[in-house]
Amino acid sequence: METPLKYALEDQVGFLLRRVTQRHLTIFNEAIPEVTTTQFAVLAQLSALGPLSQNHLGRVTAMDGATIKGVVDRLTRQGLVETSPDPEDRRRLTVSLTAEGTALFAARMETGLAISARTLDPLTAAEQAQLLTLLARLT
Repeated sequence: METPLKYALEDQVGFLLRRVTQRHLTIFNEAIPEVTTTQFAVLAQLSALGPLSQNHLGRVTAMDGATIKGVVDRLTRQGLVETSPDPEDRRRLTVSLTAEGTALFAARMETGLAISARTLDPLTAAEQAQLLTLLARLT
């Protein structure tokens, strides 16, 4: 007779990833209260890549169109980014950092790196590298 399959929630990848995400978000929110993780991702990519179309910014931050629009709108209200019509296609918005956005990201970049390190802290250096490699393969 076969043993019936058991579904243990605590062994499921989605549950474990959600728990790790919750831990990471708690660490992030304590260290960088000015913006959310998705807003920080936008600041990081604009800092690294320069002004981008809103659509392209959504792709490089792994956000769908509705999500990136909401994030950009909130960052615009905070004075951290600004939008302007693309001179080649007026239907397209270009998003760029303001001086305030540039300053906030510069001031918090090291904190962002420390948040990642703290999230991974329970693992050895080899385990951290392996986890990041495996997670990248799942994307």
